[in-house]
Amino acid sequence: MNELLEFAVEAHGGLERWRRAISITARLSIGGLVLANSGWESALDNIAIRMDTRDQHAVLSPFTGIDRRGRFTPDRVAIEANNGRVIDERFDPRTSFERDGFQVTWDALQLTYFAARAVWTGMTVPFVLTQPGFETEELEPWGEDGEMWRGLHAVFPTRIASHSAHQLFYFGPDGLLRRHDYRMELVGNTAAADYTDDHQVFDGISFPTLRRTVRREPDATTLPEPALVTMDVAQVTVESAV
Repeated sequence: MNELLEFAVEAHGGLERWRRAISITARLSIGGLVLANSGWESALDNIAIRMDTRDQHAVLSPFTGIDRRGRFTPDRVAIEANNGRVIDERFDPRTSFERDGFQVTWDALQLTYFAARAVWTGMTVPFVLTQPGFETEELEPWGEDGEMWRGLHAVFPTRIASHSAHQLFYFGPDGLLRRHDYRMELVGNTAAADYTDDHQVFDGISFPTLRRTVRREPDATTLPEPALVTMDVAQVTVESAV
């Protein structure tokens, strides 16, 4: 683990505490232009998502109906009744996306995949970057919002479903995440940046509770409007091993 990643992990609660975590359950709302364009403008208001911390698995509920939930792994997504009955499912879900257009209507399985893998990444960074298979390197500092942020380039292993293989993370002087850059490969390969704010500590681990995704320019500056994706986290519960 390089020095910057170690610093960021400690600032967010420490690796020892994270390794005891089994799952995270977040109550949140997701919105923004991407959901509006895909036909799901208010579908992710006030939902719960339960995520495993050791394997990439998540369950969203309620999802597309009060008696339904969405289930996600990198290789399969499904819509289920609350009793576990499978209503619809898709294997190798990433291949179902049209990569060339920004305004494309999604079905419920595509929404499951898009939302779950984005939230899982957002809620497990920086800790997930310490797992085997990740490559990380510190970059030159970046000045923004009156601060100097330390930059970390990360290459994600193919087993992880995320935005793109190469991602950048910027940490403030306190070690907390300020900005997260990547390409939205599922949305026209759009260059994007997440701004992360209002960090709060839940069960000893710090999470950003406000996330706003905007377009990123070739010089790494950003366009403040429109918000491509917004994520507002109301509550987080961390389940840990005894």
